[in-house]
Amino acid sequence: MTEDAPPLIPDQRREKLLKHLRRDGVLSVQQITQLFGVSHMTVRRDIAELERQGLVFTVPGGVRIASQVRSEPSHQAKTQVEQPQKEAMASRAASLVEDGMTLYLDAGTTLLAAVPHLVHHERLTVVSNDFSTVDRLMTEAPHLEIIHVGGQVEAANRSTVGRLAAATLRHLALDMAFISTSSWDLLRGVTTPSDAKVEVKRAALDSSRSAVLVAGSSKFGTFGKYRVAPLADFDAIITDSALTEAAAEGVRDSGPELHLAGPA
Repeated sequence: MTEDAPPLIPDQRREKLLKHLRRDGVLSVQQITQLFGVSHMTVRRDIAELERQGLVFTVPGGVRIASQVRSEPSHQAKTQVEQPQKEAMASRAASLVEDGMTLYLDAGTTLLAAVPHLVHHERLTVVSNDFSTVDRLMTEAPHLEIIHVGGQVEAANRSTVGRLAAATLRHLALDMAFISTSSWDLLRGVTTPSDAKVEVKRAALDSSRSAVLVAGSSKFGTFGKYRVAPLADFDAIITDSALTEAAAEGVRDSGPELHLAGPA
């Protein structure tokens, strides 16, 4: 800003900040203070308000615009990262399960980690499209009823996708569906870079009395090409405690009950 330019009101300043972020992708707090000639505290307030609206996402020392996920890591790659956070989210997810339920565990290493927390249940039916989850259930909880939905095999993620998997889910009456995702945000909801996964996730949501999104905070503020569902379609969202307070406020405003799970 030039010295003789009138100061911008907050909405004007935030709109200009968004324009810069759409061009540059990410900016540091120091860059923003110099850009607008305002204090660090003012910049932090602007970022918090934009983050609450789901328009930007904080990173260490700065802020970024939503980024697109063009492919998902393999099952093997997922097992190498964020294990404490995954264990915490899996434990919180399992705490919602009651004896006698029929539940769906979506593919992914976070929900795979929920299996040890389910072994004490009785009369539980667990449905999944994940080969690793079904294999672990057969080993650790053979007393439970286990249903694999079948369908087209996606070898890299050790799961099944597509029309046949979705058709099986549509023939089931689920009490609770736990849905995983590689990308989620306030504006687009749950998305995926793989169109073959959309129908399976939608079928699980449509067949279930209650739906829970289980997704790490590191995936928040990213989006894939294909939409699965808005956040308002979920009864609850479980993520890890690293989600910022501004982002958490925005998620709560979208409707679902928010659970922040911290590593033990």
